[in-house]
Amino acid sequence: MAHALKKGGWLIGFALLLGVFGLQASALRVGQLSVVQPVLTTELIFLVAILVVGFHRTIGRHELMGIAAIVVGLAGFFASASPAVGKGQPDSKAWIIVSAATLFCASGLVTAGRNGPRWWRAAVLGAAAAVLFAYNAALTKTVTTLLRHGGWAHVFANWEPYLLAITGVCGLFLLQSALHAGPITASRATNVIVNPMVSIVIGVTAFNERLRAGTGFIALDVLAIVVLCIGVVVLVRSPLVAGMSGVQGDEYLGVSPLQIPVE
Repeated sequence: MAHALKKGGWLIGFALLLGVFGLQASALRVGQLSVVQPVLTTELIFLVAILVVGFHRTIGRHELMGIAAIVVGLAGFFASASPAVGKGQPDSKAWIIVSAATLFCASGLVTAGRNGPRWWRAAVLGAAAAVLFAYNAALTKTVTTLLRHGGWAHVFANWEPYLLAITGVCGLFLLQSALHAGPITASRATNVIVNPMVSIVIGVTAFNERLRAGTGFIALDVLAIVVLCIGVVVLVRSPLVAGMSGVQGDEYLGVSPLQIPVE
């Protein structure tokens, strides 16, 4: 991290990440976790647009298939699940359970990422960062509720903003570690997939966000999520996004030990 802080490109990426957090908080203030977090998977679509427009890359069949799967998966999930607003503020018991589960999952993934090939370490560390970012999003939603009901004095009189800062820093560190550990395709795939999945679970269990009931609708929800995940994997592994460099086996943005953080 000390090395990263000396790099201008990394600092620009971090500044953009803060901007992302502000926009995400605004979205969570009025929306549900089960809506806002899945929409974040569209970042890969915008990445393709940036590479095509800004770097004059050529879009191919893999990218079109991945984009189509993400769009169809998102649209199918929202149409089938029809997420509805919950109570907005989990009680103490719910926070204890969610916090313990988050700590257990993140710690287990970090432990699993201490050994194995580079792609495995990148993948599991990316998943650990995603778990913390999902938990961080839940805290962000709660902080926006506290702010709306009592102002900043009320916010800082509670524990949520302090845990929000701690989990945000830990999540950023794990994401940086994942990008450093191995191929960006591995860490981005798990990060983009795990974050919305964990957020949906937290939204339904802790925030009482309601998804449409019924065996048929649940089956459609699962199918839509599977299509979405397939789209993410296809797009992350596509020639444009993975972007081979001049050396065979090296990845676009994957050959450097330092990466710009993106949530």
